[in-house]
Amino acid sequence: MIVLGLSSCEAVNNLIHDDEVVAKVGSHRLYRSDLEGVVPMGVSGEDSVLLVRDFIERWADEEVLLDIADAQLSKEEKDVTKELEEYRRSLLRYRFEQNYVNARLDTVVSRSEIQKYYTDHKDRFVLEVPIVKAKLVVMMKDSPNLEEITRLMSSSKSEDISLTDSLAYSSALKFTGFGGAWTDMTTIAEDYGVEYKELLSKMKDSYIKMEDENGRVIVTYISEMMKAGEAGPVEYSSQLIRDIIISGRKHQLLQNLEQELLEGAKANDEIVIY
Repeated sequence: MIVLGLSSCEAVNNLIHDDEVVAKVGSHRLYRSDLEGVVPMGVSGEDSVLLVRDFIERWADEEVLLDIADAQLSKEEKDVTKELEEYRRSLLRYRFEQNYVNARLDTVVSRSEIQKYYTDHKDRFVLEVPIVKAKLVVMMKDSPNLEEITRLMSSSKSEDISLTDSLAYSSALKFTGFGGAWTDMTTIAEDYGVEYKELLSKMKDSYIKMEDENGRVIVTYISEMMKAGEAGPVEYSSQLIRDIIISGRKHQLLQNLEQELLEGAKANDEIVIY
């Protein structure tokens, strides 16, 4: 049986400051002091009560489950000494390796390194879906600026770009150029709520225009496109390549560490195999 007393903001405040029992499950007790930190600063009174109740209910569920496990498992099954020791050893090794790597890992990757990796492994960067450079705007269909923004989206003139931004800021529900970067078509399709293949089938003169049931018009202008099956441009995969290179450096550091430790132990006659 779970016993719980909690009803208001005042109760929550008292709960955190008075070290009294607020809930119990069998022989287990949850104290008011155990609730410190459960409610973040600035949370409303009603939400505070909900957070505390949720914490208590999860605590109660855990205690009930553990009590049942303790009652039904055999003595051998409840002996977790070996598992705890394995976990301790694994955690110690992990922390030591992390400290070693963090102190030595070079995380600077040059453009030439990225380009070389891309050139050497170009087949790994074949596109699964088309990618595009595009601009997307969402506006109400009765907006007086809809046609003007649509027209200006295809322009590369600096004055037109500034005007597009200004008009979109004042009248668009959403406007983005995706930072000028390559974007996969699935990302764009999310705004339309359709599959990207359906979206591409509606493209006309580099524009995709659709209206939804709420009277919103979504327009995308695509200035460049690379099809699925092609190797994507190096800039599209540069972050992935950077991560791969750094991961390789980390792996090499750990290999070197193991070799150094092994050789050192052998040199000091610390390893004896009978």
